[in-house]
Amino acid sequence: MPHSMYKASVPLFVRQLTSLSNILKTAEAFAEAKKIDPSVLINARLAPDMHPLNRQIQVASDAVKGGVARLGEMEAPSYPDTETTFAELQERIAKTIAFIESVPAEKIDGSEERTITMKIGPNEMSFPGLSYLSHLVIPNFYFHVTTAYNILRHNGVEIGKRDYIGSI
Repeated sequence: MPHSMYKASVPLFVRQLTSLSNILKTAEAFAEAKKIDPSVLINARLAPDMHPLNRQIQVASDAVKGGVARLGEMEAPSYPDTETTFAELQERIAKTIAFIESVPAEKIDGSEERTITMKIGPNEMSFPGLSYLSHLVIPNFYFHVTTAYNILRHNGVEIGKRDYIGSI
């Protein structure tokens, strides 16, 4: 059976974004129960030179919507990166899921050898589709989702591996 670029991307991204949404619900409930200003968690970071929680979620969202759009040879929606509340972060996740689910599998399948060209910093780089997905999009997405999880866990939110992985 041939490799399906769609099945290797969209369902994986939807599942992890859904887990991220559930983790944010837990974090919001934690802040409310502990009488913590939600902005404390939303602006928390693991290290001074790392992005805060809200930016981790924005970058994870950008990675998948841009990745799916490039593989499908279409324009990705642009989001303004202005989320400062749990509700706004949830809305961004929901919009991202809606977009990637709207891309038909046939637009993505067959993109393994399609040349994906993009700017990374000041440089323009090109990748075959499969390398782009497996060596850039997926690792970048998981880095930012994992970092968002770690920020919340580090700040006392009672989440664990099952929350991160989601229901199987």
